[in-house]
Amino acid sequence: MILPRLLVLTLLLGPLLAPRPALATEPAPAATRTILVLGDSLTFGYGLPDPATQAYPALLQQKLDALADPTAAAPAAARWRVVNAGVSGDTTSGGLRRVDWVSRQPIAILVLALGSNDGLRGLDPALVESNLAAIGERLAAKNPGLRVLLVGQRMPVSMGDYAARFDAVFPTLAATRGWAFAPFLLEGVGGVPEMNQADAIHPNEAGHVRMAETVWTALAPLVEPSGAPGGNR
Repeated sequence: MILPRLLVLTLLLGPLLAPRPALATEPAPAATRTILVLGDSLTFGYGLPDPATQAYPALLQQKLDALADPTAAAPAAARWRVVNAGVSGDTTSGGLRRVDWVSRQPIAILVLALGSNDGLRGLDPALVESNLAAIGERLAAKNPGLRVLLVGQRMPVSMGDYAARFDAVFPTLAATRGWAFAPFLLEGVGGVPEMNQADAIHPNEAGHVRMAETVWTALAPLVEPSGAPGGNR
């Protein structure tokens, strides 16, 4: 009879046709997490021959790619994608206006590197602090567990009392919010001729290498091998 024969075939072939369960020894596919670097011309890489490969966010990507070596002992470690959201001339107010547009994908870490143009324009330090805090809050609301790295900016001492009030915004805000903190983006770069382009304002290739090291020092602890960064405020 046909039915008994079908039943026998089903019993014989069933184990072969059933989906094979994943073995415990097979690594889970690596996740890809996004690091958004929100900044101005210093982040964009203004004046570099090839900002896409020479600006400090691209150099951070290289460091992260090295951590995700597929031949490493932990192939399930997270992969990271750095998004350079630097816009020349941008201020903290401009960053706040465009933050929703640049954060359409889930973000694991925000590197917040705005403020230098605010300072050069003499804008109120209280406004700078308010805008930076609002950027962090808005992105944290959209991305539970978001970690924030605030990158400090400083003004020339020739700007007197304003420089002191401006400079104090960044460490104070980072401490208040519990954010990671890199004290000064242009450490070892600002005012050093061999680190800057002819305009003496924008870093050259060597300057961006130094900036990448400065940011990486604060960023590296946020990049956990498990690929599951916890949040800060």
